[in-house]
Amino acid sequence: MGILEGIVVLVFLLVGIFFNSLGVLSLYRFPDVYTRMHGATKCSTFGTLFTGFSVIVYSLFRYFSVGETRFLVLIIHTLVAMAILLVTNATGAHAIARAAHRSRIDPKFAVVDRLAEKEGRRRASL
Repeated sequence: MGILEGIVVLVFLLVGIFFNSLGVLSLYRFPDVYTRMHGATKCSTFGTLFTGFSVIVYSLFRYFSVGETRFLVLIIHTLVAMAILLVTNATGAHAIARAAHRSRIDPKFAVVDRLAEKEGRRRASL
């Protein structure tokens, strides 16, 4: 692997590490379950996708330099994992938010709660 390939892979990895770190920080810094879930889910999805892109770029360069088909298999597995991650992160975040709302955990600084209005219940005052 040449210097250009290494730089491209390193940039993708650094961006992935940066966004995954932001996701971890959002768990500590945000005030309630909804904002924590939003920050952690969005940042970890974005960070993991960039980490996956680094694996794909590395595998492409290795495949074209060495010619082994195991790198194509690695690319396919990474793409499948990235697609599953996109679906399951969004679905899991929605399920957590829905469960928190049904448990009557109100957002900390929310002004309007359309779901509660639709269900006919009133929000507790802050």
